Amino acid sequence: MTKVRIRGKSRPLQRIFSAAVLGGLLGAGAIGAAPAASAIDVQSKQWYLDAMHAEEIWETSTGEGVKVAVIDSGVNPSTPSLKGQVLKGMDATGVKGDETDDYDGHGTTMAELIAGTGKGGGLQGLAPGAKIIPFRVTDTDLQNRESVNAFDQQEAIRAAADSDAQIINMSMGSEYYNARIHDAVEYAQRKGKLFFASVGNTGHKENKKEYPASYPEVVGVAASGPDGRVTDYSQHGDFVDLAAPGKDIPLWCDQTFQKYCDGDGGTSAATALASASAALIWSAHPEWTANQVLRVMLESAGRGKDGDKKTLSEYYGYGVIRPGAHINRGLGKPGDPDINPLTNQKTGPDAENEKPSSSSKKPTAPPSSEAPEGKPGAEAAVSASDEQAGGGSLGLVIGGAAAAAALAGGAFVMLRRRRSL
Repeated sequence: MTKVRIRGKSRPLQRIFSAAVLGGLLGAGAIGAAPAASAIDVQSKQWYLDAMHAEEIWETSTGEGVKVAVIDSGVNPSTPSLKGQVLKGMDATGVKGDETDDYDGHGTTMAELIAGTGKGGGLQGLAPGAKIIPFRVTDTDLQNRESVNAFDQQEAIRAAADSDAQIINMSMGSEYYNARIHDAVEYAQRKGKLFFASVGNTGHKENKKEYPASYPEVVGVAASGPDGRVTDYSQHGDFVDLAAPGKDIPLWCDQTFQKYCDGDGGTSAATALASASAALIWSAHPEWTANQVLRVMLESAGRGKDGDKKTLSEYYGYGVIRPGAHINRGLGKPGDPDINPLTNQKTGPDAENEKPSSSSKKPTAPPSSEAPEGKPGAEAAVSASDEQAGGGSLGLVIGGAAAAAALAGGAFVMLRRRRSL
């Protein structure tokens, strides 16, 4: 029976996707799924498209000309919504199959949320003109079942950095810092890539810092809901840079791709939508650098009527993504093409690339440590009239208890935990 990893425990898919546990996995903001009535209903559940005025955005930009690397469980290019949208990628898992063999449906869901055409009643992507380059990596559960490549993530990140993709989307993570993976992330930054990762779905429990979202070069993305508030399960801390819709977003139930399920995409889906937002802006300004695209995203993010732009929030960072605020109304200025707005460090092949300290990730202001009104779901939306936006190798392979292995230099084999399931 196929399983997925949830907060350190393996659970069968049939249990996760049953209506009985929907609402119980992560409290009020359950990260679970129940079978949707039909695929035709899926697009009506993508509430954020209307909230963002996506149709108006698409009149100017659909993400055309932009490629997004999706580092995940694989991407099935044969779903109605992804036909013609997926380019050649790479499989780094070391197990049978290739990057088009999605072993649990997660990567395909992320790809559809980014660049799906919506054909056949499938998920409608926020940037349907963009293209997807898939890079398949393992999660903890697959590591425990199969002999896998120990260095799949760092190899996938480096391959994505060397590819034609401008944006890297990684809707998964681990509690463990890994020096080799961090080196790969820095390499991607030097290559001019814009890297988004989900911050995790245990904000109402352990709320531990997760990677790669917590690497200074990566944009950490939290999840918001239809009410415009960051969900209680979305992890919070100085690693949160932006928030995006993640609550109540349908997803593929499993690797059979027979039906979608109701549930929460969580910070995984939020990360995919942040990547799609970047694709829309980059498509409108193809001459910009990653730093300029990100700076505009940060400056145009919504903080609500009472949001304090001078104080960053540990719950939603600079705010909720609003691509239309820039594309339709011109909010946000690109600024210096060579300076990363998160670290204030120079980037690119000629930069010294000194590792910034964790305190310099958001150098413009100290993060606020409490959510407004003391509530776990921070107020992160703008008003409804203003686009309310509301998870190489060792020369050998490892398998079984992969977590027990340690790498040289203090880096540990990464325990991958799916963000949204």
